[in-house]
Amino acid sequence: MTRSGPSKPSDARHGANRLIIARGFLESAKVQISSAQAGTLGNPIAATVVNAAIAYTDALTATFANKINQNDHAAVIKTLRDALGNRLPKSQETRLTRILGNKDLAQYGGRFMQSRARGQAVAGTR
Repeated sequence: MTRSGPSKPSDARHGANRLIIARGFLESAKVQISSAQAGTLGNPIAATVVNAAIAYTDALTATFANKINQNDHAAVIKTLRDALGNRLPKSQETRLTRILGNKDLAQYGGRFMQSRARGQAVAGTR
């Protein structure tokens, strides 16, 4: 099978495994957020949230379309939309777009993201 685009073939088993991984990333992010104090460096927290979102997306696309996105996180939304069609609410698509929009800043950027206060979400400083 010849691949075209940023996705590769997958199966439901891979989707189930990615769901377990996604839940692990989410749990880790919750622990990081709950222990964060005002001024805590938020880049690692945001990166964990992004990784959770990507893993959840892979779980869905593997389960519903037998494919996952690969190496092009900008195409994750399209892969998910292709897999779910109208079952993907626009509001969820918007949230995912915002989360993925922080990937480069959180993981590769030279700017700091800092938490606002204990237990609150991470705010970017762009």
